Amino acid sequence: MTIIFLLIGISLIVALLFLGAFLWAVRSGQYEDTYTPAVRMLFEEPAEDEE
Repeated sequence: MTIIFLLIGISLIVALLFLGAFLWAVRSGQYEDTYTPAVRMLFEEPAEDEE
């Protein structure tokens, strides 16, 4: 029975870590531009000169 409480505690800690990482990503602007990644492959990139 003790192992169940331990696993529940560990799972809550992991869930809170993931929630914190998600909130950090949202606040730092990771999800601001949702259009450009979808059409980035359609843009032509300038060719770089190789030496």
